[in-house]
Amino acid sequence: METALAFETPAVEVRERLAGFVEEVAARLPLRRQRENALLYVRGLVEHGGRKSLQPTLFRLEETPARYESMQQFLADSPWDPELLVRACAARVAPEIDVLAWVVDDTGIVKDGKHSPGVKRQYSGTLGKIGNCQIAVSLHAVGERGTLPLGWALYLPEEWCSDGERRRKAKVPERVVFETKPQLARTLVERTAGWEIPQAPILADCAYGDDSALRTKLDALEREYVLAVSAQISVYGPETVFAVPERNGEVGRRRSVARPDRKPESVRALAERLPRRAWTRLPCRTTPAGEDVSSRFAFVRVVATHPVRTDCLPPRWEWLIIEWPDGADAPSDYWLSNLSEDEPRERLARLARLRWTIELDYRQLKGELGLDHHEGRSYLGFHHHCALVTCAHAFLTLERLDPKAPRPA
Repeated sequence: METALAFETPAVEVRERLAGFVEEVAARLPLRRQRENALLYVRGLVEHGGRKSLQPTLFRLEETPARYESMQQFLADSPWDPELLVRACAARVAPEIDVLAWVVDDTGIVKDGKHSPGVKRQYSGTLGKIGNCQIAVSLHAVGERGTLPLGWALYLPEEWCSDGERRRKAKVPERVVFETKPQLARTLVERTAGWEIPQAPILADCAYGDDSALRTKLDALEREYVLAVSAQISVYGPETVFAVPERNGEVGRRRSVARPDRKPESVRALAERLPRRAWTRLPCRTTPAGEDVSSRFAFVRVVATHPVRTDCLPPRWEWLIIEWPDGADAPSDYWLSNLSEDEPRERLARLARLRWTIELDYRQLKGELGLDHHEGRSYLGFHHHCALVTCAHAFLTLERLDPKAPRPA
């Protein structure tokens, strides 16, 4: 499926449903011209192949030069809140996809030059190397019947945040300060947690799971998570006893935080000393053909160490999930999870492996809907573009689930 018009229904019917959907989700935009431009932009993303940057899109839609100027202002400078569109899409689509998890990830967007906000030579997991790119952190709902972006945040490197001239040219708001990718992810989760959509455990790779501050914050927010971690992450094993030490003499400071009775070890070292009986084979994902794929897992209760202020944080027991495929020389993956102690092991295994679904989301967002085609140099314009791409993605999801359903305003 390349576009909505690839469906076997007449193009005019698809266009009518698209208009109804965009009218519904863009209803909160304050100005009529903003709502008109939103529909036109999403039409360009959905209806036509080729590059989805503004000028060629409007050319294919046979729009006038005057409309190009209006659209450019709508994208780059108009002060409408992109969260309004993303939130409206979430309210409409999330109940339809049977949400299983929320996934945090980031994607690299290749760029030429140095003027697009946040662009620099930096490592991108998408590229698998260092390249000149922007990096967008995103949050997605993943369900039995589809996926849905829930939020976007452009990562601004420290050199960008400290360069007043570059900030001015890219129209970066004064309130925007340097934040790490895990900090951006935390903000996205906090913001979205207040929406009236199905809540679900947070999944992410080790770039986020290794951040103990993120894990601690999610737990404090009472958000469940299953986060991948690196093999060298240190934990206290299940044999560890925590106790509050006696104070030093009668005048010594009274202790309040429990201390472990042994040193921590890496999760790989713990995995390698587990007995054979600790390992069990479980189904961890289901193929599109409906077949279960199994692997070998161990589940251990641990307390993760904290690199900062260890003595001030009370012990918090979590699940360490370890996957060690048959025939492999070492475990392939590790995860930490704050799900309950009596959580079914199969659900833990399936959640651990579910994060990879998000790669299909990025493939459609980029390959079909032009997420990486935006050529503007405005910070707000980047987020406007992401919100409109989210609208196009949400519409295509509804079309796939029920192509003949009306999209009422």
